[in-house]
Amino acid sequence: MIEVKNLFFEYPGKLALRDVSLKISKGEVTALTGPNGAGKTTLLRGLAALHQPLSGSIRVAGIDVISNPRLCHEKVGYLADFFGLYEDLTVKQCLMYMARSHSITADGEPAAVNRAAARLHIEDRLHQRAGTLSRGLSQRLAIAQAIIHEPAILMLDEPASGLDPEARSQLSDLFHELSTQGITLIISSHILAELEEYCTSMLIVDNGEIREHRHVSATPAKQCTIEITLSHEDDSLIKFLKTRPGISSLKTEEAGLSFVFSSEKAQQAELLQAIISHQFPICHFAERKTSLQDVYLAKVNTQESTT
Repeated sequence: MIEVKNLFFEYPGKLALRDVSLKISKGEVTALTGPNGAGKTTLLRGLAALHQPLSGSIRVAGIDVISNPRLCHEKVGYLADFFGLYEDLTVKQCLMYMARSHSITADGEPAAVNRAAARLHIEDRLHQRAGTLSRGLSQRLAIAQAIIHEPAILMLDEPASGLDPEARSQLSDLFHELSTQGITLIISSHILAELEEYCTSMLIVDNGEIREHRHVSATPAKQCTIEITLSHEDDSLIKFLKTRPGISSLKTEEAGLSFVFSSEKAQQAELLQAIISHQFPICHFAERKTSLQDVYLAKVNTQESTT
């Protein structure tokens, strides 16, 4: 869906992106993260055909973005960090304006407006002035405007900024809905915990370069990391586990140990029963969920230790 090769972006006196290359497949939900000033917004605006790069190539949905920016706009929806609404217009009028901006015909406009409003659950606000909406509803309207032309890709720059906890939760639910509707999402955010449930990959940008681009799952689909906590130290458990089939990457930790094992519940139950039958002092046995925050911090710490 997205392919970038050897991309360079330059502002006066600063190289914002340097030799960036990446691929994003159709249907992925990508968490774009990194420090402030890392180049995330520049990358998003480049992908959305809103910035002209110094050099390199960008293809979105098979379209050469640099040669055909207007054609790219038909395939992409983009919401900036600081977006604006026409506050004196109603929600319906805002959506009508955006529909016309995307060359949706007068005949197709009512259906497009109603469809976008329904997808964002603001159909009951169509006659309310945009200036009277809460921050959360304003965010929904802005996203509805970004997808009124039914883009294949939606890019959002810090969409949860300024929202209260309830609005953040609603926004997370909304992104999950959009991903299930087949839209490829790229969401720039520092709040990684809110992207956990539905993100399929993580893209870390720092100092204008790609530091990491990986799928969220660190282990094969049929495997997972198991962690065990002990009530007190017992070296014999390690010896026992080394004799069991299917266990790999066995590591000792502060309060116990961890290892890679089958994600099949029946096999986990059999292993747990064997551990209990040998009367090892186990008080916790569970799959470890590797969070986006864990992945990000591990990469940042590794980078810092090598510089």
